[in-house]
Amino acid sequence: MSAAVTRRVTVVTAVHAPSARFLPEAYRSLREQRLPDGWEWEWLVQEDGHGEEVRAHVPDDPRVSFRQGRAGGPGVARTMALARAQGPYVKVLDADDQLAPGALGRDLAALEARPDLGWATSRALDLLPDGSTAGFPGDPEEGPIERGTVLGHWSANDFRAQVHPATLCVRRELLLALGGWMALPASEDTGLLLALDAVSRGWFSAEVGLLYRKWEGQVTGRPAHTDPVEREARMTVVAARAQALAALGWRYG
Repeated sequence: MSAAVTRRVTVVTAVHAPSARFLPEAYRSLREQRLPDGWEWEWLVQEDGHGEEVRAHVPDDPRVSFRQGRAGGPGVARTMALARAQGPYVKVLDADDQLAPGALGRDLAALEARPDLGWATSRALDLLPDGSTAGFPGDPEEGPIERGTVLGHWSANDFRAQVHPATLCVRRELLLALGGWMALPASEDTGLLLALDAVSRGWFSAEVGLLYRKWEGQVTGRPAHTDPVEREARMTVVAARAQALAALGWRYG
């Protein structure tokens, strides 16, 4: 692998037709990132399904790679995109979200300086339909997150983590070792976050790293997402996976 490829951060985005119209804004937020000298980014846009609506919104940029595949949800789309990933780090960017200025640089700085850390997260703000933003209560202090901390908080707070899985930046080797995102209809990113928390220390940046768009068409706003039977099943398997990984005793780094 060339030196240029080893100093690349891979940004992975799952997209379907309703969210495709937001891709230009996501791209602008990525294009405006400033990386350390010698680093570059690549953007892997993976459509969850086959259609004609998404491609028109994908920017014409040699750093951007677009593919389509069988519909299976965002976790499947992101995991399929990993086949094209070349860099040592994988950053999540949902199609309807935007990176805050400096987000990629801060992720890289944290992970490059601390080889024992497997992942990094950052503060997120809700981006509301009127353009205003709103914060999340209970952000932790900036610094390392010890193994098991996220699972403990999540279990004690109605399955709500203190860090946002949509802000994850992960070492690619660790992401692959854990099998990518969970095969769930939703909460697949929370499942990954808790699996990472079970085997590795993480990092939280107190500076805003993501604008998390709230809009009428997002999957997390649909009734099925809060169906109590499905939600209980999702949370059960997410917790069981994290607990099983912790019990096995394998540790990253």
